[in-house]
Amino acid sequence: MKKYGLRSFASILLLGGLAAQLAAAQAPAPHYRAFDAKGAAVTLQHVVDALERADVLFVGETHSDPVAHLLEAELLRRARERYAPAVGRGRALALSLEMFESDVQPVLDEYLAGLITERHFLLSSRPWRNYETDYRPLVEYAREHRLPVIAANAPARYVSRVSSQGPESLRALSRETTKSWLPPLPFPPASGGYAAKFNRFLQGDTAAVAAATARPAAPAAAQTPAPHAHGQAGPHGGAHLLAAQTLRDASMAYRIAGFLKRGRDPLVVQVNGTFHSEERMGVPEQLAHYRPGARAVVVTIVPDEGFPGFDAARLGRLGDFVIITDPALARP
Repeated sequence: MKKYGLRSFASILLLGGLAAQLAAAQAPAPHYRAFDAKGAAVTLQHVVDALERADVLFVGETHSDPVAHLLEAELLRRARERYAPAVGRGRALALSLEMFESDVQPVLDEYLAGLITERHFLLSSRPWRNYETDYRPLVEYAREHRLPVIAANAPARYVSRVSSQGPESLRALSRETTKSWLPPLPFPPASGGYAAKFNRFLQGDTAAVAAATARPAAPAAAQTPAPHAHGQAGPHGGAHLLAAQTLRDASMAYRIAGFLKRGRDPLVVQVNGTFHSEERMGVPEQLAHYRPGARAVVVTIVPDEGFPGFDAARLGRLGDFVIITDPALARP
C-alpha cells in the first residue's frame, strides 16, 4: 500500500493555492470560465447563491480534469461556509460521491468518525486510482468539518451482473443484500432522451464520446464490464449496458433521496461524471422518482477546445451552469 506522505502534502498545497485564487474577488481565473445556460459569464458565487433554492448541487466532472477537481473542492467549501457554517447551525450539508460504492458506506462512516485509520479505510473502500490527488481533498474537508459523505454508487459486482444478465437478475440476490446496497427493485428505466444519448455514445458519436471520459482504473476486484458512460468498455462487453448505467444512476439518486428525507433543510453536493447529470438527465431524472419535488442545480465542468470562448448553442444545454476549463491541463 503506498504511503500518503509528501504527495498528499503537495496535493493539499495545490488545493489551497487554487482555493485562494478562486476566492480572490471576481477576477477571472486563468484556467476556467463559468457561464449560465444562456452564455452569460458568471462567477462561482453565482452558483453558490443559486443553492438558496436548491436541495442538490450536481457537479458533473471529466475525471481526468484537475481543474474540475479543484473547483469541486471550492464549491463544497463555499457551500459549507454559506449554508452550514458550524455543526448544528444552518442547513444539513452532505457530500455525495460516485467514486465510492454503497457497500463501503460503513467503512467510510468509520473513517469519518475517527474509528479507523486512513490506511485501513483505503484498504477496505476500493478507492479510485486518482483518489489521493482528486477526491481525498473532498473527503478530508468533510471529515474536518464533520460533514457526512454518501457512498452513492451501486456496487460494481451488481452492475456487472445487470450488464451481462439484465435487471431481472438482481432478484436472485438476497433481500438483505438488495435492501442494504441497492435501490428498490425494479429500479426505474432510463428515459427516452437518456437512452438515445447513451446509444449515440455507444455508436461513437463525437459529441457524446467527448462528454463521456475515461474513469480512472479501480482496483481489479472492482472493475466491471459495463462502460457506465465513462468510456470504460470491459473485456467481455454486455448485452444490457444501458440498464447497467441506469442502475448506477438510480443508486446515486436513491442514496441522495435518503439523505434529503432525513436531513434538516438538507443540501447535498453530488460529484459524478458529466454523463450522469448533464442536460439534467441520468441521476437528476432518477431523483425525481425517489424524491418528487427535489430542487436541483446542475453544474457541468468540461475541458473545451474553444476555451476561453463559450459556444452557448453547443454547451449551454449541458447544465444550469457550465464551466469550461483549459483542455491543455487535462490528463491523458
